[in-house]
Amino acid sequence: MSKSTRRVVVFSSLGHLYVHLCTAFFFVIVLALEDVWQLPYHRLIELWTLGSLMVGAAALPAGIFGDRIGAPRMMVIFFLGMGGSAIAAGLSKSPQTLMISLTGIGVFGAIYHPVGIPWLVRNSVGKSGKVLGFNGIFGSLGAAGAGITAGFLIDVLSWRAAFIVPGVACAITGLFFLRHVARNEIPDVVAVAQVDNQSNRRDMKRVFGILLVTMFLGGLVYHTTQTGLPKVFAERHGGLVGTGALGIGLLVAAVYTMAGMIQIVGGHLADRFPLKSVYLGALFLQIPTLWLASSLGGLPLVITATIMVMASVGMLPAENMLLAKYTPTHRHGLAFGLKFALGFGAAPLAVQLVAFVNARTGGFYWVFASLAVIAAFAFLVASLLPKEKPSVGVTPMAGELVPESTH
Repeated sequence: MSKSTRRVVVFSSLGHLYVHLCTAFFFVIVLALEDVWQLPYHRLIELWTLGSLMVGAAALPAGIFGDRIGAPRMMVIFFLGMGGSAIAAGLSKSPQTLMISLTGIGVFGAIYHPVGIPWLVRNSVGKSGKVLGFNGIFGSLGAAGAGITAGFLIDVLSWRAAFIVPGVACAITGLFFLRHVARNEIPDVVAVAQVDNQSNRRDMKRVFGILLVTMFLGGLVYHTTQTGLPKVFAERHGGLVGTGALGIGLLVAAVYTMAGMIQIVGGHLADRFPLKSVYLGALFLQIPTLWLASSLGGLPLVITATIMVMASVGMLPAENMLLAKYTPTHRHGLAFGLKFALGFGAAPLAVQLVAFVNARTGGFYWVFASLAVIAAFAFLVASLLPKEKPSVGVTPMAGELVPESTH
């Protein structure tokens, strides 16, 4: 792997960490705001609704812009914009101003997945499974770090610091990245030719249609789990941790850290076995674990939640490779924009689902029971994917990749 390609892996992985950290830390910060602003949980969690909506809604235009002006330039906007929005959130004086800043986090955070993931795939042809698995670990560490970082900063400093410190780190990373881009040290690739036939077009349409459904349902399961897990642990930890935000954050961090490691395994499996088999296996594993999570507590809940999240994130390398394989390379931004518009478009629905059920039942039993049914339906839809030979890396069907130093 060349030095320039390693830079792509490093900055793409850091971006993955920041986006999951900055779009998840509010789920722990909100627990502190209940006391500070004396507002109920369901009203505060709704402040993230518009931001979570923008993570999905802005993904498609972000992907299209990525195709047109290049991934490196879009990644500069991502780092600086999301970091600045997080800092602004920490300086908020009211729920209204906080909602505006959270919306900014959603808008700029929307850039990463439709731009950063295909950028990484294009620069790692032949080793996509391994590289995506490595990159996925950083995403899970970001989700895990959201809980532990926010909990630590809240207990030691304040809820404002829980926003500002990650925002400053993200913005500084963006300045370093901008320096490399300005020096033409960050590569990307472009598609210069198309190799297409009627059979490939049929497969592309079939796979993309199926993935539209499974990606939305998978996103709904993931975001609902991420939204509700801190509160579930706060209610059912069974004495495993104390009552402070840090203890709950540690439990959430443990789940997402252990689950994140499985993405390396998922990436290796996706490189060596049919992508459909890997994808179906991960979807199937979510069904019983989501059902069990609806009623368990204490250590059994933590173990079940870990397996549940492992399955949810472990399927991502296979899912991304399927999408890249059946999409023309010069349309990667558009395709991944649609993917993450759907996946993250489920986030506001997830927030509203948690708020609605919690306000009316005072618990999470029916949330997780419903998610088990959703996972079962996603498994049935994914079973319609076409059969394929074992995958060795990702060589997109519809384009030839040519290195380019910069855009």
